[in-house]
Order: sequence, then structure tokens, then C-alpha cells
Amino acid sequence: QVQLVESGGGLVQAGGSLRLSCAASGSFFRINDVAWYRQAPGKQRELVAEISSGSGTYYADSVKARFTISKDNAKNTIYLQMNSLKPEDTGVYYCNSRITLPNLVRRQFWGQGTQVTVSS
Repeated sequence: QVQLVESGGGLVQAGGSLRLSCAASGSFFRINDVAWYRQAPGKQRELVAEISSGSGTYYADSVKARFTISKDNAKNTIYLQMNSLKPEDTGVYYCNSRITLPNLVRRQFWGQGTQVTVSS
């Protein structure tokens, strides 16, 4: 079984920065698409940023020019660099990835979530 473990969340003042990490472990053949989602209190989960092997990179309008999604293939780790944070960025952030398993079947996996709180 593949596990995605997130870290890097916390409390930060508006205008500050955080870097979220999502490390993949277990047995897998290849990491395909990777993405970060977030869910604010009382709101639906939204896609924040995504790297698609076929479509390129996507950012939600609310985070463009502030967030950067990246991946380190050697470390099997996904990152979300978050700059110029705003209170409305507060929420639980989840990494998501479609991963090819050793049997060549693709499956979607989710991280456990990490809390990001931006104060005024």
C-alpha cells in the first residue's frame, strides 16, 4: 500500500510563507499526476494546484503568483510553496496523487491532511 505523508503546516501571520511536503512511500512503479487540495471550514474541498503529466500545471485563481507546486522525483516528494499567505488560505491541505503500482494498475491516493492557519 502506498502512503502519502504530509508535513509543513502550521500557524503563520498574513504575508508569511510555508512549504508543505508530501512524501510518498511504499511500493509503486511511478507517480503520475500530483495535486494539492484544501478545505476551509464550511467550504467544499477545492483544487489548489496540480501537475498533470498530460496537461501541465494548474493553479486556482486565488493562489496564482503566490503558490508553487513542485516535485522531487528522486525523493518521491511533492511540495507546495506558499508565499504571501492570506487568512483566506486557512484550511486543511491534502496532497493527492495518481500512482502506478508495481502491477501497473493506477490508483489515487490521499495524504492525511495538514492544517494551515493564517492569522491577520
